[in-house]
Amino acid sequence: MCGIIGRVGSDNAVPYLLKGLECLEYRGYDSAGIALFSAETIESYKTVGRLSGLREITERATPVGCVGIGHTRWATHGGPSIENAHPHFSHSKRFALVHNGIIENSNELAESELRGIEYNSETDTEKAVHLLEKYYNGNVVETISKVISLLKGSYALGILCSDHPDTLFCTAMSSPLVAAKTADGGFICSDAGALSAYADGYYPIKNGEICALNKNTIEFYDQFGSSIEKKAVSIDVGVLTSDKQGYDHYMMLEMLQQPDAVRDTVIPLIKNNGINIENIDLTDDYIKNELHEVVIVACGSAYHAGVVGKQLIGSLANIRAQAEIASEFRYTEPLIDKHTLAIFISQSGETADTLAALRLAKQKGAKILSVVNVCGSAIANESDNVIYTKAGREVAVATTKAYSAQLAVLYALAIRLARGRGTMCAETEKRMTYELAALPQKIQQTIDRNIEKAEIYAQRFSKATDIYFIGRRLDYAASLEASLKMKEISYIHSEAYAAGEMKHGTLSLIETGVPVIALASDGEIFGKTYSNICEVMARGADMLVVTTEKNKHLVSEFKNTFIVPDTLPEFTVSLQIVPLQLLSYYTAKKKGCDIDKPKNLAKSVTVE
Repeated sequence: MCGIIGRVGSDNAVPYLLKGLECLEYRGYDSAGIALFSAETIESYKTVGRLSGLREITERATPVGCVGIGHTRWATHGGPSIENAHPHFSHSKRFALVHNGIIENSNELAESELRGIEYNSETDTEKAVHLLEKYYNGNVVETISKVISLLKGSYALGILCSDHPDTLFCTAMSSPLVAAKTADGGFICSDAGALSAYADGYYPIKNGEICALNKNTIEFYDQFGSSIEKKAVSIDVGVLTSDKQGYDHYMMLEMLQQPDAVRDTVIPLIKNNGINIENIDLTDDYIKNELHEVVIVACGSAYHAGVVGKQLIGSLANIRAQAEIASEFRYTEPLIDKHTLAIFISQSGETADTLAALRLAKQKGAKILSVVNVCGSAIANESDNVIYTKAGREVAVATTKAYSAQLAVLYALAIRLARGRGTMCAETEKRMTYELAALPQKIQQTIDRNIEKAEIYAQRFSKATDIYFIGRRLDYAASLEASLKMKEISYIHSEAYAAGEMKHGTLSLIETGVPVIALASDGEIFGKTYSNICEVMARGADMLVVTTEKNKHLVSEFKNTFIVPDTLPEFTVSLQIVPLQLLSYYTAKKKGCDIDKPKNLAKSVTVE
């Protein structure tokens, strides 16, 4: 992901830009750059690597300008290089632009709108800045409105135009961006928390909105260029980066943050086209000669991630693997010993049942590996090895981005164990690692393609009293999490069943109008799942099917579907769960439920 900062004021913008980038460096740090007006031209300064390099460059060059934009980058389109670092310029240098997100139709724009244009980088961002130049009519807001009508995907854009050297422009679509007005100017930023030292409030830039900010005024426009009024939101210093950023609920924000959460989690685990999990003592010798069994222990959504991990570790590494509910694990006299790798998963790192299970496993001599989201938490402190998810602070009780980050870690672990066991060749590891690195972009595509459908389907599902989810193998594992999301925030009774089990009792509950959601991405056994779909359809079920792009022709007869991008079968859960999270959210919202704080639940469960 990337971070954007912009400053307009009466004094030199450079210190503000550098300080802002420092606050945003967690969003990416393989390159950084700034651009600012200096003597009526736009000058830029870029570096590859950490922000310290940019700081050194600006200390030597001593640039001065009152209006500027800055960017810290994590590479997506094009590797880390000066050419690919932001800001990017139009050929005339009239426009400079920084971008966070992914422009999905970048290649199509190059062929249709920008044929013949020569590019200076490999980025999708450069297409946007050339479009600004192409459609510029003297009115920057109208030009931005035209350009964003052509863009598909997620983006936040910070823009300078040499014809307006006193003004900072920005817009956003499904990507966090805020603007703030101060006494002597203002800011734009990817994270409201980074502005807490300068402003008491900020304005979230919602989808398609455009902001024009100068030293004296701040103006807002809708996607069509019409002026609109906005109310400032107070900055809560205690919340910082966990602010809702203009969304109605933290859960929506956190669902939209899933691409970033997964990207930040997996990138440190990838090196030289393979999985390299540093600072843990899972050597090839241990994996091949000493490891006999893997046990994954967790609660709630973390347990559902563990069910996925169990299946992948077993199938890829050819090792006995099981997933256990932490609150039950302690009371089953688990048969574990020094040859057991016990993996404990917890978002907070404080889950009481999981911590107690960890201590029992430790007593029995198992090697302890924890997957947690909070550094220095109790579970992390008591583990032999820790892999941290990089989901950031998650406020909503119903986890979304932390769950997705946990899945990503388990994918990486399964690949690592398979390599150590000798059950995966280097070429397969390379292929799976490449696809793992591509997951964040595909999660974003899944959001973009299905968010409107989810809101539409929720109108009907919100009237249900029971909802059933079915699937086989990994589809069933995803069903478990989807069902939990639905029940915990919408208060609708929901259950998940292995599809083949429906005829052993639950089919008696299916009647006309009962919603059944079938996850059917597994091509190998699609026919079996299809038979189960027919069984419930014959009883009058209100059917919704979730499948992949390559399988969508198999479900063309169904009116209601969620289609997710293709990926390796092992990773499809990460995509399937997204539209079902959105469906749960919109169902609960339609019912007027307290989505972020559902009744009787808490974020960190510290009692057994």
